[in-house]
Amino acid sequence: MAGGRIVRRKRLRKRRRKLLFSIMIVLFLGMVGYTAFQVAAGQDQGAENGGYTKNEKENDDKTDFEKEQNKNGDKEQLEDNKINVLLVGSDQRDKEVDRTDTIMIGQYDKDSGETKLVSIMRDTYVNIPGYGYNKINASYAYGDIPLLTKTIQQNFGIQIDHFAEVNFEGFKHIVDEISPKGIKINVEKRMKYQDNAGDVNIDLQPGVQRLDGAQLLDYARFRADAQSDFGRVERQQKVITRLKEEMLSLTKIHKIPKAIGMVTSYVNTDMTKAEIGGYGTKFITNHDDNIQKLRIPVEGSYWNERYEGVGAVLAHNEKTNRDALQEFLGVKKEEVAKKEESGDAS
Repeated sequence: MAGGRIVRRKRLRKRRRKLLFSIMIVLFLGMVGYTAFQVAAGQDQGAENGGYTKNEKENDDKTDFEKEQNKNGDKEQLEDNKINVLLVGSDQRDKEVDRTDTIMIGQYDKDSGETKLVSIMRDTYVNIPGYGYNKINASYAYGDIPLLTKTIQQNFGIQIDHFAEVNFEGFKHIVDEISPKGIKINVEKRMKYQDNAGDVNIDLQPGVQRLDGAQLLDYARFRADAQSDFGRVERQQKVITRLKEEMLSLTKIHKIPKAIGMVTSYVNTDMTKAEIGGYGTKFITNHDDNIQKLRIPVEGSYWNERYEGVGAVLAHNEKTNRDALQEFLGVKKEEVAKKEESGDAS
């Protein structure tokens, strides 16, 4: 009798394990299916609202960027677990000459989950390869992403692994998808500005409030005050931090797949969908809320200058800022020294 009960118990445990395993498989497949569906839905919604189509994603910027990176062959400069992504904000998708007012470098450590964010002031006076000294955002006007990438790498001695050019119109749709009721933010002061063409019309009241996608973009781009671009850079970094916090909310976490799908429609990048999904999900779900931030030029290293044909610029101590950026992003000094000895670094 006792032996029969033991056998029945073993069979019962075995059936329970099989049932539990089957339930886990169903849940896993359901999760994968839901994620794939939401990513596809986000891509379709992005395309409908003016995002890039699949054909438009295969553009010259991506090809030229990849050629330049393959030619450099410098990916050993950073530890293998760190990825540097050039982030650029753009008003347009076409090839009209334009200067970006948003230049950032985001670094993600795949092992530790540590995130760093660098903002480069658009008027920083740098040596643009083939053009001479000018504002750094002029390199984007002269040669789009490939030349901007080369300019940053040669002036600051760091490696750019990937790029992501964000469509501002898409930014608004992504914010509205993540948080239909808006993102809570403290608007520090009255912000009112309209450009001569009437394309930009910023009108925000001070105080803690919820901003929709269009208003949040206005908040991030405003510079019509005494702080000018310095205030704008600070607000841009603040907005990225708030977006991450919003996505980490338990009430928003299920929207991550669709948001990533929309990102693939609104962002021109050399990264694959798998890389965007992988890095994006790890970045968003990493609970270390302290994104380390740096602004270039660093405090005390710059001064105002004006040059004929260029206008007002931020002149700066080039070595101080080069060293500061390399230290912040964890560049291996021995690799930099080798390149300088060979004459490859400028």
